[in-house]
Amino acid sequence: MPPEPPRTDDLRAIRLDQFIPHPPAKVWRALTEPELVARWLMPNDFKAEVGHRFTFTTTPKKQVGFDGIVHCEVLRIEPEKLLKISWSDGGRADWTVTWRLEPEGRGTRLFLDHEGFDPADEIQQLSRRIMGGGWPRHFGVIAGIAAEF
Repeated sequence: MPPEPPRTDDLRAIRLDQFIPHPPAKVWRALTEPELVARWLMPNDFKAEVGHRFTFTTTPKKQVGFDGIVHCEVLRIEPEKLLKISWSDGGRADWTVTWRLEPEGRGTRLFLDHEGFDPADEIQQLSRRIMGGGWPRHFGVIAGIAAEF
């Protein structure tokens, strides 16, 4: 079952959650092992260490002035429970992305909060709509990766 569509009334954030039919340890691996993250999100040099600065690389999106490089830093980690990173396009936007994992039955309720969008900035709102449509697709891929272990 796909995640609930993102709420559109919150112009500052994207908030999603979905049940993943795998325990938190497996979902955590999909969220924190760089080669697995590359499969569902983007190539990266991520390390699950608070303070580690890393980048994601992808196709540039000229309509929002995005050069294809996301600059990030690991802000908080609680193994198998929470991963919070900064997410910056190098100039126009500075956001946070938080993944929370909560055990639910034999699986995991996975929450995503992508926060910090400026309601008055048309480009940031376009970015919010683009990412709000993109993030939900990743939940199924994460579940598929977690099923491999």
